[in-house]
Amino acid sequence: MGNKTNGLLALLGLGALAWWKYKKSSPEDQQKVKDTINNAKDNLTKFGNDIKDKANQTVDQLKNKADELKSDAQQAAE
Repeated sequence: MGNKTNGLLALLGLGALAWWKYKKSSPEDQQKVKDTINNAKDNLTKFGNDIKDKANQTVDQLKNKADELKSDAQQAAE
């Protein structure tokens, strides 16, 4: 078997082990896992939104700069 197959089987085995351990854990531990996953999801969403906002700000700045340069070029042509 190739490395990809071995890696996939190892990942599948780890997933099955994690699922089994989760199912056998107490309800309090299960809730901790759920809270951790939800917290990670919220952090990723916030991080993605921050990147999107910064990208939009950069686009706006570039548009403004392009408008300024266009205006300067038109004034220089006159």
